[in-house]
Amino acid sequence: MKDSLQVGLSNVEEREITEDLTTGHVGGTPVLSTPSMIGLMEGVCLNAAIAHLDDDETTVGIHVNVSHVAGSALGEQVTVACRLAEINKRRLVFEVSARVGDRLLGEGTHQRAVVKLK
Repeated sequence: MKDSLQVGLSNVEEREITEDLTTGHVGGTPVLSTPSMIGLMEGVCLNAAIAHLDDDETTVGIHVNVSHVAGSALGEQVTVACRLAEINKRRLVFEVSARVGDRLLGEGTHQRAVVKLK
């Protein structure tokens, strides 16, 4: 890990809610699925950390603790944000959230471990 990997590091990404991210498979009005929201949260954390790792390192998700508190419709823009809240040896703890405009869709924490590639 590089010295630039510090508590407070943050990242924000925006993504359109497309059909493949929704609950369309269960019928009714498709909304952003919980697994998709979690996947977006994991991605924003990975992308926040990756530039601050050595060339032979990456991160893998090891724990997710989030609540999905509101729905969002197909075609809306979801903003996913993270902030690195804690570093404990090779374990990174991120605060994460997903929003459509001012509407909170989900929030919680996500932990990632820094691991060696091969």
